[in-house]
Amino acid sequence: MGRIVHFEIHVDDMERAKKFYGEVFGWTFEDWSEYAGMPYFGATTGDANELGIDGALMQRKGAAPVPGQAMNGYACTIGIGDYDSTEAKILQLGGKVTVPKHALPGMAWQGYYEDTEGNIFAIHQPDKNAK
Repeated sequence: MGRIVHFEIHVDDMERAKKFYGEVFGWTFEDWSEYAGMPYFGATTGDANELGIDGALMQRKGAAPVPGQAMNGYACTIGIGDYDSTEAKILQLGGKVTVPKHALPGMAWQGYYEDTEGNIFAIHQPDKNAK
């Protein structure tokens, strides 16, 4: 035991967040609000037979993160196939670069972004030739 099995992204505007993650990464959502007792949408992030986990978007209960503040929580890293086209979608849909694309030598390309709700996440494109 001890393996992460679910994540929750706290959001101010549920529809805006669903659009952002749905259009950038192809996630789908199911309304679990009645079960959770608050606005809460389960997120399916990919095929159940692929490596990864599913999670949810939940209504934020306090103030949104302040730009530039230190990370307070976990940053989710999302595996993608085409770094540049994914970054273009992120920016087009209102996301912002926080740490530009950089090589993890011999492993991948990675960068960090702020979503439309002020949360930080990373994208990761495997590439053994990255340098």
